Amino acid sequence: MKILQKICFVLLLGAFSSVYGQGFCWGDECKVKAEQGVSWAQYKLGWMYFIGAGGVIQNHKEAAKWYRLAAEQGDSSAQYELGGMYRKGQGVLQHYKEAVKWYRLAAEQGHSSAQYELGRMLHNGQGVLQDYKEAVKWYRKAGRSEALYALGSMYDKGQGVIQDFVMAHMYWNIVAVDGYIKDAIKNRDIVEKKMTASQIEKAQKLTREWMRTHQQIWFEQ
Repeated sequence: MKILQKICFVLLLGAFSSVYGQGFCWGDECKVKAEQGVSWAQYKLGWMYFIGAGGVIQNHKEAAKWYRLAAEQGDSSAQYELGGMYRKGQGVLQHYKEAVKWYRLAAEQGHSSAQYELGRMLHNGQGVLQDYKEAVKWYRKAGRSEALYALGSMYDKGQGVIQDFVMAHMYWNIVAVDGYIKDAIKNRDIVEKKMTASQIEKAQKLTREWMRTHQQIWFEQ
């Protein structure tokens, strides 16, 4: 099993545990706990309204309401979800600044998906002044396939970092090896045409070192 597949599996487990890990409730039980101010129950109730589960009809406005209550108590998953609703205009008026606000709060607590989304907002200048250096910072923290792919692009173009085809190749190669993002293979092959044989060799060595290091981290978890 490839390392990024393992990482994605962990992220899926993290998403599952964010809904069920802090405590379990369903349907009316969740409503009772949520109304009592229990933050994890508020988050779960928001999730149920968002997808239409647990005996409730899908209602994005209600989802946003309960996500907000949990988010205001510091629940990072709720902060991330609320940020997404503001970014997409689901259940609330689309508002990029509010999306950035909630993504940042979650990102600062180590929520990897929020770190990636915050990096993307900074990269694109949505709801915040465009800041490539800050985008690079949050992409690095996120460490997700999407973030690594974005880092490859930033090194290729010299956005927020000194242009470095070796690093671009490395990041795209990491993602390409896993096959998670198809364009990574195409981009890696394109940048390779701009590189010398020694640069390609160095990039491949860095890829192996990255995979080995992160594989060790994986097995320690």
